[in-house]
Amino acid sequence: MTKLLFFALLAVGVVLWFKHKMSVGQRDIPPPGGGQKPVEDMVRCKVCGVNLPRSEAILSQGRFYCSDEHRRGG
Repeated sequence: MTKLLFFALLAVGVVLWFKHKMSVGQRDIPPPGGGQKPVEDMVRCKVCGVNLPRSEAILSQGRFYCSDEHRRGG
């Protein structure tokens, strides 16, 4: 009876050890696609002062605007 209990506990320990190793191994894998977006400069609209990414801003005469309406009015 003692041997049976010993082997049962040993089997449970091995299973728990493998589960732990598998979960640790999966956490080390980086997410697909890099996981991070590239950092982009932010600029401020000359008229309303809202901050927006440089790629979405409208540049006119060295000033940044958030919309064409602000570009025309500014």
